[in-house]
Amino acid sequence: MQSIIEILKAGGTILYPTDTIWGIGCDATNVEAIHKIFDIKKREKNKSMIILVESEKRLQELVDVPELAWEIIDLSEKPVTIVYENPRGLPKELLADDGSIGIRLVKSDFCKKLITKLNKPLVSTSANFSGDKSPLRFGDISPKIVDLVDYAVEEDREKVSKYSGSSVIKIWSDNRIKVLRE
Repeated sequence: MQSIIEILKAGGTILYPTDTIWGIGCDATNVEAIHKIFDIKKREKNKSMIILVESEKRLQELVDVPELAWEIIDLSEKPVTIVYENPRGLPKELLADDGSIGIRLVKSDFCKKLITKLNKPLVSTSANFSGDKSPLRFGDISPKIVDLVDYAVEEDREKVSKYSGSSVIKIWSDNRIKVLRE
């Protein structure tokens, strides 16, 4: 785990298992590392990426969490990413055109430990080239992607994800809500 943290702190990128699919990640506060991920995925720079946090405390440091968001997080059986308005302390490179950001409070023990030790939110985007199918297990990831990241985590490589992604729900500060992905 310590070597992964050192790679992330040095601006590196990793492949890692999340509570949904395998993701490409980096320190969400490191602009250079974020640019590397866009390059690896061949993704348009105007497409936002989501971030993962390990605790309610860190979530509240980044955004004002509406009561409705807490209810959705508590009641959802499937991992859920919530899109919040007006995040604090995050690079504009991560944000959508309207300035919002998708954040998932992870349940995976591995991700919780990783984010806690890094002490920063983690970028999470599917470990595929933009437009390709999302990898449900490590073996589904293109060898080219594996070669492009700085480190591929050994954990859970044989595990097949139950989820092909998280639900994505946008909540505005006036409590309007829109399901972006079920």
